[in-house]
Amino acid sequence: MPKFIDAHQMGPLTEQQIKQTQNAAKDEFGVTHENIIYSETENKVFCVLDAPNKEAVEKYHQKIGLKPDWIHEVKTTK
Repeated sequence: MPKFIDAHQMGPLTEQQIKQTQNAAKDEFGVTHENIIYSETENKVFCVLDAPNKEAVEKYHQKIGLKPDWIHEVKTTK
C-alpha cells in the first residue's frame, strides 16, 4: 500500500481526538494512519498514512472538515 505524508492545521482537533484517530480502523476510502505527529503550540499536524492514492487522502480529510496544506507520496525504511 502506498504511503503519504500531509500537513494541515490542528484546527478544531483536540489532542484526544488525534490520539483516537491514530488507532482508527481503515476507513471507507482505504486510509489508515501509520503515525500522527503534532504540535499544539504550532497548531500543526503531520499525518503519515497508508492509502490507495492521493485522492483517498484528500477525501479522508474533506470528510472531517480539513484541507491539507500539501500531500506527498513517500517511502519509508520500515
